[in-house]
Amino acid sequence: MPTLTLPRLLFLSVLLRAILFFHGLYQDAHSTLKYTDIDYYVFTDASRALSQGQSPYVRETYRYTPLLAYILYPTVFPGWFSFGKLFFALSDIVAGWGIYRILRRTVSERQALWYAATCWLLNPMVATISTRGSSEGLLGVMVIGMLWAAVAGQAVLAGVLLGLATHFKIYPVIYAPAILLWLENDPAFRLNAQWVLGFTTRKRLAFSITALATFLGLNLAMYAMYGEAFLQHTYFHHVVRLDHRHNFSPYNILLYLVSSPAGHSEVPFAKVAFLPQMLLSAVLIPLVGAKRDLAGTMFAQTFAFVAFNKVCTSQYFMWYIVLLPFLLPYSSFMQNWKLGLAALGFWVLGQAAWLSQGYELEFLGKSVFFPGLWAASLGFFAINCWLLGVFVEDVMKRDAVGKVKTR
Repeated sequence: MPTLTLPRLLFLSVLLRAILFFHGLYQDAHSTLKYTDIDYYVFTDASRALSQGQSPYVRETYRYTPLLAYILYPTVFPGWFSFGKLFFALSDIVAGWGIYRILRRTVSERQALWYAATCWLLNPMVATISTRGSSEGLLGVMVIGMLWAAVAGQAVLAGVLLGLATHFKIYPVIYAPAILLWLENDPAFRLNAQWVLGFTTRKRLAFSITALATFLGLNLAMYAMYGEAFLQHTYFHHVVRLDHRHNFSPYNILLYLVSSPAGHSEVPFAKVAFLPQMLLSAVLIPLVGAKRDLAGTMFAQTFAFVAFNKVCTSQYFMWYIVLLPFLLPYSSFMQNWKLGLAALGFWVLGQAAWLSQGYELEFLGKSVFFPGLWAASLGFFAINCWLLGVFVEDVMKRDAVGKVKTR
């Protein structure tokens, strides 16, 4: 059997995505069940609006930065409709190459290739999502690039990429505290008054200023072009959104109950549901893990953010899967394969249980809200909480080995 090398891995990654891409074209042309993600039609409709001199927000349900519509502008040209899918697939591959490069700082060539391949580059779920037209791979490139810059001590580049990523989707802001903690080598780190007084350093200032300047600069430019619609659809909508379809979150039933105007006015929890998730993902986890292992901490942060989010869909899993290769080499689930298989099995079964109830509700019209859908949501949340506990414990067992030398 030929030895796996980086060129071979990248070739197989391209081949996998090419097969899925052409299969998608065939399925779209011959089946009533379309392969292309509905979001891709939203993206391309927004690009078409731009080509006609209109705002991308004339397309209902476009909840993204106008930059995405500009990036996909070639899709308005005849024969170029699939440009975005190819671009997102290429982004996937670039992110996978970045995963390999970061892994090589701490693990062997063989391990780096194996983890990059199984978690991302040859992961059929990842390849399918990008070739269907989801933009998660593009955000993955930004996050991986930001991580590489941070571990290499490139504070300015890390700040620019954080500002860019947060402009595209607000959740990467949770990485700011972890990167700030990581940027300076404080071997005797203790959260006390003396450490707080000495926290401000040149690297941390450079990172903070460039991140804030990039984020504000892009937002001011977009606001100047599209006004309140940009702020409402790109940011404010996500604070008060009440999506309950395809939502694994334990908030699912509550979102359904308050989705009417009357219910919404009585239960304003949708506006504050982000508080526990932000406390956990942006404050507590960075404090206990960032100085030990930045990459593993970022994975745990993202896992917590998705698990505690009031809207949790399968596409959001991509946010933490791209960081999974960095925690696996020292994870308890890899050291104890029985525990690892059990964890994977529970995670898959938790989703399967919810999807079975969701299918009966959304396709068969059965009222399975209680106890079926409610119990499935709580069960999946409980599984995620258990997994998160193990992940955080694994990070906390790390020592200074997480702070590797830069090349």
